[in-house]
Amino acid sequence: MRTHVGIVGLGNAGSAMATALSGKMPLVGFDIDPGRRQAVAHLALDCAASLADLACRAGTVVLSLPHPDISKRAVAEILESAPHPDLIIETSTVTHTVAQELHAMCQVRQVGFIDAAIASGVASMAAGKITFLVGGVPEDVVKAEPVLKAMAASIMHLGPVGAGMGAKIVVNAVLHAVMVALIEAGAMATKLGLPMQTLVDILTREEGLMRPLTHRVQERIMQGDYAGGMSVSNARKDSTLALATAQELGIPLYAILASHTPYEIAEALGMGNFDYASLATLWEQWTGVRFSETEPHADRR
Repeated sequence: MRTHVGIVGLGNAGSAMATALSGKMPLVGFDIDPGRRQAVAHLALDCAASLADLACRAGTVVLSLPHPDISKRAVAEILESAPHPDLIIETSTVTHTVAQELHAMCQVRQVGFIDAAIASGVASMAAGKITFLVGGVPEDVVKAEPVLKAMAASIMHLGPVGAGMGAKIVVNAVLHAVMVALIEAGAMATKLGLPMQTLVDILTREEGLMRPLTHRVQERIMQGDYAGGMSVSNARKDSTLALATAQELGIPLYAILASHTPYEIAEALGMGNFDYASLATLWEQWTGVRFSETEPHADRR
């Protein structure tokens, strides 16, 4: 039985995972960059001469690669090896569709596959405190657990193959959009003489950044409750004031400007008196999704 764990890709994430696993189980690693192989020389890890060499030695292979196409090529080469691994764990950030394609490739060779998206930073990886967002059939997830648990503080099995990557893509989309909005807000605050730390202090309060998630999404959108609360009309007014202030200060806006449009649409549709969480109903109409399993508490038309 091959007990080695193979790590393909020894960049920032791959080397951090190797650090977390080093000494806990036998490791073999591979990276096409000699510098990266040298950077992990202090770890209890053998560097394979080639990807095929690693594939023959490892029972479980963990992928940590920079692009979906590279993952596809790596998996194809791994599956051509003899013998090939029993399980492949994809931790690289790919789409749910690519994860499903990789799974299909593995199924042909009767190799297990899961997608285990990383919802943590490099420091957490190296410390063995990763949160994994996992997609895969239960038996493959169980096979992966010894490796995942050696690196993880939390393992969230979200559903079939692709569920982990899908969740990470959505979460990253939120974080990246919020990052732009925070930079824009920081520029406005600074122009107004408001220290950045003060802005941080305000936004980290209970009524700050978490409020839209816990109150508007969880308590209103997920419950279909749009009666009362801060109205669409008032939120639209505040958004308009922010745009006017940015114009006066000469601050270019992208995320904040784009987010204003749905308020104009909702107001034009006669939704002005509903809580501004009712903007969610626009996406329900446009996409056919349903955010709430209950009937709405107010007529949203």
